[in-house]
Amino acid sequence: MNTIIYISGLQTVPEDVYEAGGLDGATGWKQFKMLTFPLIIPFFSINMVLSVKNFLMVFDQIMALTKGGPAQSTESISYLIYNNGMSGGQFGFQSANAVVFFIVIVAISVAQMKFSSSKEEQL
Repeated sequence: MNTIIYISGLQTVPEDVYEAGGLDGATGWKQFKMLTFPLIIPFFSINMVLSVKNFLMVFDQIMALTKGGPAQSTESISYLIYNNGMSGGQFGFQSANAVVFFIVIVAISVAQMKFSSSKEEQL
């Protein structure tokens, strides 16, 4: 998924930009740093927000592979909410934890979007 987002971002960069950069002497790393990356920052921003969200909400891999692992070493927050709510008998408490977890994810996403939009405006 991440690669598809980056490829679609790279396809939006017009060839004229690279030709103009080549005339100005931009090659290799300088071309990426000064031309390509500023044009794909919106795609980079979305990709970072989605990656952090997926990192925080990992559930299916843990459930399928380890079920929390030996001594809860691979337990995530979402798996903990599920496990304690469904089999631990703490449905109400874990529902409140899920709401707080949702608010934390939204706050992190908003902070990332504000930070990346300020970077977009600087370039």
